Amino acid sequence: MRVRPRLVRAGLLATALLLTTACSEQGDPGDPADVAAARDRLGAVQSALEVWAAADDLVQARAAAEAVSNLVTGPGVHLYGDTDGDGSLAGAVDAGLLPGEQGEPSLGLPLEECAGIDLLGGSWADPAARWRDLTERIEVWAPDDNRFPELPSHAQRVVGWAQLTLATDSLEDAHEYAGHAQLHVTASVDAVDECG
Repeated sequence: MRVRPRLVRAGLLATALLLTTACSEQGDPGDPADVAAARDRLGAVQSALEVWAAADDLVQARAAAEAVSNLVTGPGVHLYGDTDGDGSLAGAVDAGLLPGEQGEPSLGLPLEECAGIDLLGGSWADPAARWRDLTERIEVWAPDDNRFPELPSHAQRVVGWAQLTLATDSLEDAHEYAGHAQLHVTASVDAVDECG
């Protein structure tokens, strides 16, 4: 039996379309430059987090937590700035890992297709609402009422733990919060690694 070339080509085209659809549902690979930029940023977050986790005093822990928070939020978010009040801005950046409140560009947004679920936690169509939600959770946080796990973005959870460190008077608590943040930094790194 002879197979017609046109039918073979049609079958191959249909197979290619199915494979393309399946890949896009899993998330297309990110642009290598975007992946590299997000990895570099998360590397800086990890470095600051290690200082926070090993801090000998609250001054050091707060400065490192400020750096972590600023590296993730960027200047378009109200949580950005000299939040430990020491007169210097740790973790100063031009753009955050996550979008700003008015939709300012971010390093993570170009990776929405491949890292969106864990890094971004879904749609950022209303970024101001996403940051308001985190702020409200920080304000009502208590050891027996931790609402951070409900946040879909691991990177936002990192900011939550950093902000709690900036507010605490306990070095022991600051170290504990660093441990929580580490889990979410690791999840964010894993999400970005899926893009490359």
